[in-house]
Amino acid sequence: MFRNISWSGLGITTVLLLVAGYFTFTAVQGTYGLFRRIQIEAEAERLALELARLEAETGRMEILTRRLSDDYLDLDLLDERARDVLGYVRPDEIVLP
Repeated sequence: MFRNISWSGLGITTVLLLVAGYFTFTAVQGTYGLFRRIQIEAEAERLALELARLEAETGRMEILTRRLSDDYLDLDLLDERARDVLGYVRPDEIVLP
């Protein structure tokens, strides 16, 4: 029954299956595999959201800086910032905690 089996053919088939298994595993879980790609895409999306948030905050800061510049001085903003930083309240104001 086992006389017709070619041991060299069986060995080659086994080696080919192991090599195919290695490449399949590497394609899925390797350094450049599918799981790593999914992680990189998720991180890129998170960083894009953080960039958008930081750009909005930078835009707001630029507007506030412009409103307090020498060329264009917003007295209401200056009064608000000075009282906020120094902790002053006018006598006719009511402070709600």
